Amino acid sequence: MCGIAGIFDTRGLRPIDTALVDRMLAAAPHRGPDGRGTWTAPGIGLGHLRLSIIDLAGSPQPMPSNDGSVMLVFNGEIYNFRELRRELQAMGAHFRTDGDSEVIIAAWQRWGTECLSRLHGMFAFALYDLRQKTLFLARDRLGVKPLFSALLDDGSLIFGSELKQLLAHPGLGRAIDPLAIEDFMTWGYVPDARSILKCVTKLPAGHYQLLRHGAPVPEPVQWWDISFADRATGSVESLAEELVDTMQAAVKSRMAADVPLGAFLSGGVDSSTVVAMMAGASSDPVTTCSIGFDVAALDETAYADRIAEQFQTTHYRRMVGSDDFAHVDTLVAMFDEPFADASALPTWRVCQLAREHVTVALSGDGADEALAGYRRLAFHHHEDQVRGLLPSGLRRGVFGALGRAYPALGWAPRPLRARGTFQSLALDSDVAYARTLSVTRAETRGGLYSDAFLRSLGGYAGEDPMIDLMRQAPARSGLDRAQYADLKCYLPGDILTKVDRASMAVSLEAREPLLDHRLIEFAARLPETMRVRGTTGKWLMKHAMRPSLPEDILFRPKMGFVTPIAAWLRGPLAAAARAIASGDLVQSGWFAPEAITALVDTHLSGRADTSRTLWQLLMLERSLARLTRSEIKVSSG
Repeated sequence: MCGIAGIFDTRGLRPIDTALVDRMLAAAPHRGPDGRGTWTAPGIGLGHLRLSIIDLAGSPQPMPSNDGSVMLVFNGEIYNFRELRRELQAMGAHFRTDGDSEVIIAAWQRWGTECLSRLHGMFAFALYDLRQKTLFLARDRLGVKPLFSALLDDGSLIFGSELKQLLAHPGLGRAIDPLAIEDFMTWGYVPDARSILKCVTKLPAGHYQLLRHGAPVPEPVQWWDISFADRATGSVESLAEELVDTMQAAVKSRMAADVPLGAFLSGGVDSSTVVAMMAGASSDPVTTCSIGFDVAALDETAYADRIAEQFQTTHYRRMVGSDDFAHVDTLVAMFDEPFADASALPTWRVCQLAREHVTVALSGDGADEALAGYRRLAFHHHEDQVRGLLPSGLRRGVFGALGRAYPALGWAPRPLRARGTFQSLALDSDVAYARTLSVTRAETRGGLYSDAFLRSLGGYAGEDPMIDLMRQAPARSGLDRAQYADLKCYLPGDILTKVDRASMAVSLEAREPLLDHRLIEFAARLPETMRVRGTTGKWLMKHAMRPSLPEDILFRPKMGFVTPIAAWLRGPLAAAARAIASGDLVQSGWFAPEAITALVDTHLSGRADTSRTLWQLLMLERSLARLTRSEIKVSSG
C-alpha cells in the first residue's frame, strides 16, 4: 500500500521539475512512511511513497523494467502475482524482485492494456513506456484505490493518490464546481464522476487512460463492468457451498504479507465471516480490533467479544467517547473533498487501534453491496414487486395522493412511516431508489440554495446521474439495478473513500476480501431469493455461515458505525451550527441565510432532527475553507 504522484507533459517532452514531484509526495507522507522515490525523464516525472508489505527491501519504486524501457509507480496489492509470475516466467520473463510490482511491468510488456483483466487485486498505478512514449493510468475494478488528475493550463497533467497532492502543485486552479456541491448535498460525498474542484477529475473504477505526448487527453476506457443480466442455477446448498469456497479463497489470498496482519471485528455478519475464515486458514491466533462507544445504544463490543472468544483471537478493543467531535478538522484534512459520512470518525479510530498492532487489516466491506445486505435494498425490492402489480398511472394517482395525505411520522419505526412508502410507490423504481439513497432530499436542497446558485445548476439534480446509470444497467430487475448503483456510486464514492483515507491516515493497509471481483460476479448472478427473503438481506451468505456463526450474530439488525451527531449539534457543536448561517457558505452566495437559520433553529429547538443536513453544511464549509485558502468562488464556466 502506497501513494503515487506524477507529472506528464501532454504537449511534448519538456523537462520535469523533480522538486515539484517531490513536493507532491511530501503532501501525503502518511501513505508511505517506509520510503520515497522520484524519477524523471523528458516529458514525465513519477513519484512513489512506500508502505512496505511484501518483499520489504527488494521492491523500491519508481521501478524500472529489466531493460529500462518501462517505469512504474503502483499503489495497492496484486493478490495473484505469484501465479502471474510463474506464467510470465514460462513465457521468458525474468524477475529481479519477489514482489508484485515487477509483475505488473512484465504483464504490460506481454499483454499491453489487456494485462488489467489478469490482475486480481486493488490498485491504482502509473506506468510510463519510454519506447512508446505513453503513460498508462489504471484503477482497479471496484475502485478500492483512488487516482486524481488535473490538466493544467501549461499542458501538464498532474496526478496523485489524494487530492492534497495535486493541491501541492502551484498551477492547480481552485475554482469550485457548483454541480459537485449539488452532488455533495445529495449524497454526503462527491461521487467519482466529479470533483469538488472544477479542473480535477477522478479516474473511475474499472477504467484506464493511455496518454501520449502531443495528443489530446483521451476519455477513460472502461475495462471491467459488473453484470446482473444472468442468473445462476443450482440448489440452495450447492450455491451456498460455492459462496463459501469463493469467500475462503478471497480471504486466504489477502492474508499474504511480510508484516503483521489482523482484522477489523465489529461483531456483525461480514467482519465475523472474515475472521472465521482467517482463523480457519491460519495456524496462529488472528489479531482482531474493535471499538465501542460510551453510548450503550451504539455499542457492539459484546458481539465482537463473543466472536473473538469463539475463534480464540488476540483481541484488542477500545472505547470511544462521545466527545470525538473535537476531531472534525482532522477529518476535514483527511478527506480533502467534503465528506459527510460521520462513520468516518469511528473508522479512523479503529484504524488507529489496529495500527498499534498490525500493518495490514482485513475488513468486511463489500458484502452489503454484493449480496443486498442493506435494509433499503430489501424495502426497494418489495416496493418494486408492488409496482409490478399496478399500472404506472394508477400508482402515481393513488399512492401520490396517499403520500400527500398521510402524516410524516419521521420519528416512527420504518413500517409505520407509510408516507415515505406511498411517496416511493408513486415514483418509478430508479427515481424512488435514488430518492431513498439521498441524504438531503431535492425539495430540502432547493429550499436551502440561493436563487443565483439554483440558476448556476441549470436544472441539474444530484440524483440524475444515478437514475441514468440504473436505467442503463446490465440488469433484470429493480433490485439488480439498485445494487448496480450501489456498486458503481455509493461503494467507491463513500465506503471505499472512507476506508482508504482513514486507514492510510495512520499508514495502515486495509484489504477487502468480500470485494474480490470473482465474489462480486458470483453474487450478481444469484437469484433474487438468494439475496433477499422477507426483510432479510444477504440471505444466502447468512444461510451458508450458519455452521460457523451464532444465529443472533447472523440475524440481528445491522448497526454499522453510528456517531451521535444530532446530540453534538445540540450540544458542543451548537455554536458551530449557528455560525453556518453567517459564515463562508452564506457569504459565497450559494445558500439562503434565512433558510439555514431556520434549519438550525429547527434542530436546536428539538422540533425535528435536521442533523444530517447540518453536518453536511458544516463539513462543506470547513472543507472548502481548507481547499481554497482564500475567498471561496464558484466557477461560472
